[in-house]
Amino acid sequence: MTQKELSRYEIIQNLIKKKINGTTASKQIGLSIRQTKRIKAKVVKQGPKGIIHANRDKPGNHRIPEQKIKQAEQIIRKRYFDFGPTFATEKLETNHQIKISKEALRHLMIQWKLWQPKPRKQNKEYRSWRPRKEQYGEMIQFDGSYHQWFENRAPECCLLAAIDDASGKLTKLKFGQNESVLAVFKFWKEYVQSQGKPISIYLDKYSTYKINHKSALDNENLLTKFQRVVRDLDIRLITANSAQGKGRVERLFGTLQDRLVKELRLRGISDIDRANEFLEQEFIPMFNQKFSVLAQKKGNLHRKLTKIDKENLDRIFSIQENRVVNNDFTIRYKIKWFQLDEKQPCLVLRKDKVLVEQRLNGQIFISLRNEYLNYTELADRPEKVKMKITALSGSKQEWKPPADHPWRKAFLVEKARKQAVSVN
Repeated sequence: MTQKELSRYEIIQNLIKKKINGTTASKQIGLSIRQTKRIKAKVVKQGPKGIIHANRDKPGNHRIPEQKIKQAEQIIRKRYFDFGPTFATEKLETNHQIKISKEALRHLMIQWKLWQPKPRKQNKEYRSWRPRKEQYGEMIQFDGSYHQWFENRAPECCLLAAIDDASGKLTKLKFGQNESVLAVFKFWKEYVQSQGKPISIYLDKYSTYKINHKSALDNENLLTKFQRVVRDLDIRLITANSAQGKGRVERLFGTLQDRLVKELRLRGISDIDRANEFLEQEFIPMFNQKFSVLAQKKGNLHRKLTKIDKENLDRIFSIQENRVVNNDFTIRYKIKWFQLDEKQPCLVLRKDKVLVEQRLNGQIFISLRNEYLNYTELADRPEKVKMKITALSGSKQEWKPPADHPWRKAFLVEKARKQAVSVN
């Protein structure tokens, strides 16, 4: 079962035990109430297997035969290479008796590099306010803001903020030097440990994760790394195409840049550690009491971390990059070199692709096929040497082929021939 299915199974178990109702379960799973009832019935009858879709690993019933696709591709490349998908569909059916829907052919022609999809037109229609979500934890808006939070008493820093869409409650605030990968990972690791996993996170895919700011040290590819984290935790990620899309958190920073700056000045706080302590103990409760509203429905949709989540939390919130094992069984990561030990929990070959995990505490873990490898960190770059071993494993190869083994047959025949020649 996947992590998503395990999470669903826990929610269905809570539904069966009547800890939650069908409406809450359907929102946590992300399906309709009717489909949630179906899954519940299957789990009652089949157990954990009821979560898994019955069509898994089965070919689609309406798939187009591969031979038909190849035949259509040959014809289109030869005769209709500059046709649009709709016109090409008509010609295939009329002239060649090959019937393929225009949408299916459009996707195929895009794959064959014969059709360029047109960009979406800008929506110029009237837009109204989006209503709030119904329950607490259903959607959390998240963003970061660079500002002179301590005025002239300290350098500029970044404030990371999460606010609940349904109630307008501040769920977490934290100061940091920048909005780097590590800073965002630490923020959300603390969040899920204390409050659980929200149903979805709403953030800005431009300004939040592609900031051209001097303090944004390692912001490149942050969105991809963050997407992996929320996928592993089964949290839906929603990205806004404009700042107005997530206006609640944008307006929040306007309020904080006025009120919070003055609160920090009145208390004489000029460093990040004291400011974070003040936020947690005083400011967030004070802000929520004044500005939060009642959600439309009672309840908290944050999901508790599962046992597997807790065991893998350090791995999930780590910076992961692929590396290749060198011929001398060394691995280079950033400016460091690591020498793999001779004994390993799994077979390691040269040029194997391994996964390097940099944890939030700075520790490095190297894994291959879900097994963590043993290594030694080298002080300097290793000298090039010719390695006699061809692979690393947990035990040495003791077996040798017997004298009459087929591998030795050619050698034995040649040896007997030489002996016969020497006798004569």
